[in-house]
Amino acid sequence: MVTKRASKSVKTKLFILDTNVLMHDPTSLYRFEEHDLYVPIMTLEELDGNKKGMSEVARNARQASRMMDEIVRACPNGIDEGIDLTEPSRRQATGRLYLQTEAIDLHLPPGLPTGRGDNHILAVVSFLAKRFPKRPVILVSKDINMRIKARALGLDAQDYFNDKVLEDTDLLYSGARELPADFWETHGANLESWKDERHTYYRLRGPLADSLSHNEFVFDTTSEPPFDAWVTECDGPTVVLETLTDFSHQKNNIWGITARNREQNFALNLLMNPEIDFVTLLGQAGTGKTLLTLAAGLTQVLDAKRYSEIIMTRVTVPVGEDIGFLPGTEEEKMTPWMGALEDNLDVLNGATSEGGEWGRAAAHDLIRSRVKVKSLNFMRGRTFINKYLIIDEAQNLTPKQMKTLVTRAGPGTKVVCLGNIAQIDTPYLTEGSSGLTFVVDRFKGWPHSGHITLQRGERSRLADHAAEVL
Repeated sequence: MVTKRASKSVKTKLFILDTNVLMHDPTSLYRFEEHDLYVPIMTLEELDGNKKGMSEVARNARQASRMMDEIVRACPNGIDEGIDLTEPSRRQATGRLYLQTEAIDLHLPPGLPTGRGDNHILAVVSFLAKRFPKRPVILVSKDINMRIKARALGLDAQDYFNDKVLEDTDLLYSGARELPADFWETHGANLESWKDERHTYYRLRGPLADSLSHNEFVFDTTSEPPFDAWVTECDGPTVVLETLTDFSHQKNNIWGITARNREQNFALNLLMNPEIDFVTLLGQAGTGKTLLTLAAGLTQVLDAKRYSEIIMTRVTVPVGEDIGFLPGTEEEKMTPWMGALEDNLDVLNGATSEGGEWGRAAAHDLIRSRVKVKSLNFMRGRTFINKYLIIDEAQNLTPKQMKTLVTRAGPGTKVVCLGNIAQIDTPYLTEGSSGLTFVVDRFKGWPHSGHITLQRGERSRLADHAAEVL
């Protein structure tokens, strides 16, 4: 029961939690800061009905129930007055949690039968809104139709935004920026420059230096030849820029592949640098993410012997109808999902093979012996040592799944995540809450990670035009 005591604070809001919010993020109980939470009895019933099974939803339902149990047990004085969340949340939240402890007279329009769980919760929201007319009473739900129905009844409703890394994915870190026309005038006062065998370095300070991140690429198209570099050191107002290896030149080809545009050159500099342990590549279809990653992997596994083998994995989310169970071993079951791997291996095999058909067959067998395909389902508890791990279609991973995969990396392992956040096939993820968006944002600025968003498609003129107009 929410008492009149709660209505004294007009500034703090009262949020009523729909079941899908708790099943989406059990820690949402601690994500509302100073505001109060209310959990209807129907939400508890639906949690109980969804707790069985091994799915992510069932696990989250059990976790939410356990968290509420811990909160209630930590309040020996009863729950009628609400439970202070300050101690249970370790001061992440300072509001109170109210559980429905009274029978509520449900009044809804005749077209909405109260027997349905959603409508029951809407009736509770309507009751609380009338009880506290001076206080914001807001339903929080991941269900779009539920929010529409609430607004149709004159009730406030919001989506649960706390799991979103960014509100607008246009703000997502791109990994590269163009230098302004006056860059060298404004940053050249105390410029230091030196060379080693292959690269030129610039130490400079100025207004832009503070905003640059570790391993961020910078380019100047007005200079001749064009200036491309990346940030190798950040020390407050001072940064060090290092010129790049030009992988667009045939003499620097990687397994027969050269960069076709500026962003591909940036990507190959990340993929070929042994100091970079974690790489994320974003880009629409046909920008060369998988091809560049595999070419760099094969060069470092077979030529440089830097890694022992390539391991490739991806989420098995079908685009259309599921075709059912697949026969065979783990690798055989994953084969239909790895068409992109086979297509790119064919390209790479054709780019370097000599000796006719026999030579190509031998090279293909050698390459396939060093590329392993693994399923995500069996990753828990594994450690990959000295491996080149490729996570394809990473936009379909949740942040929790992404953490599970990236933490598999042992000594000497490089992890590369590929994806296109505009092509999310999982029904429960959005561009803002994808695990790929999550790691791009969280790893920004770490000296041993790098990111680049590939802009130009290089697959074919048909694919490029389709990506633009469809």
